[in-house]
Amino acid sequence: MNRVALIVAGGKGVRMGAQIPKQFIPLHGKPLLMWTIENLHQCDTSMELYLALSSEQHENWRQLCEKHDFRIPHHLVDGGATRFESVKKGLEGINADDETLVAIHDGVRPFVNKAVVEGCFQKAALTKAAIPVLPVTETLREINEDSSKTVDRSRFKLVQTPQVFQMGVLRRAYAQPYNEAFTDDASVVEALGLPISFVEGNRENIKITTPFDLKIAEILLP
Repeated sequence: MNRVALIVAGGKGVRMGAQIPKQFIPLHGKPLLMWTIENLHQCDTSMELYLALSSEQHENWRQLCEKHDFRIPHHLVDGGATRFESVKKGLEGINADDETLVAIHDGVRPFVNKAVVEGCFQKAALTKAAIPVLPVTETLREINEDSSKTVDRSRFKLVQTPQVFQMGVLRRAYAQPYNEAFTDDASVVEALGLPISFVEGNRENIKITTPFDLKIAEILLP
């Protein structure tokens, strides 16, 4: 099956507290988003890359690519005001048949490894929907109005990206009206009644959303 990746980078970075969107924050000399694209390209050089950015950021991105001599081939498509809207609009910009496998990846996750990407594609080729997950290692407590209790952490998983689906599944999923329960692409797809398959993720594949995450990224980068 053909493979494409949609990198979603429309966030404003409120939790980062920076003057610029977090995907453009410099990290070891170039914007964070470039590290993500470069890493995903190295995981599978045959994969066609699409980048969903809000239209007002397109020219800024082009200038950054010129400034940093960034030449990894990718298509620039319009994003939206929310993640759901960005993925929905991004999918509209991809010319692919319903059998194509699409990996949707956060623009601020520059450390996914090749084994995870390949595992998600292979699993999705069999099941139509696959996501990388990790076990919960901390104790979890469920908070109620006036009490709390420890819950069995073995029943929970931490979810990462890229999340890989057949294009036909994604088109049907994102034709649904937005729901607040849609926190990632898997939650949109499972609203169709389709099961989600799991692949073991990698611990380094953090989503950089806070200044602390940025410090970790500075250590992890070569």
